[in-house]
Amino acid sequence: MKTVNEMKLVIDSRSINEGFSRVAVASFISCLDPTVEELTDIKTAVSEAVTNCIVHGYKEKMGKIYITVSIFEKGLVKIKIRDKGVGIENISEAMQPLFTTAGDERAGLGFAVMESFMDKVKVSSKIGKGTSVTLTKQLIGR
Repeated sequence: MKTVNEMKLVIDSRSINEGFSRVAVASFISCLDPTVEELTDIKTAVSEAVTNCIVHGYKEKMGKIYITVSIFEKGLVKIKIRDKGVGIENISEAMQPLFTTAGDERAGLGFAVMESFMDKVKVSSKIGKGTSVTLTKQLIGR
């Protein structure tokens, strides 16, 4: 499928940048005239993925979060959110609802939320090298 438009963004792993990242992605895809529901779904999934980078990927240290948004023909949107943090030891376990490595302060629903709002969520990770989450959504009526 042919890429129609693409955006790349690099942000520091500061919690304040989570809100910026969701607005930046929403602004970029606004050219597709998404419904309010589609826009909200994407913003929520992006928030969860970026928060995972901040809380789990980099833990207590600062790092970079890399966001690529690609718009394809017929309204297909792919968002790749990547860190170069600690990585995920067991992806299938990490994607289970209520699983968390952050103790009682986190609900462990990040991946479940992403999966509920997006058509497809793909996670790849290498210990000590980082994690990449690709979110895919086909916008209705395109």
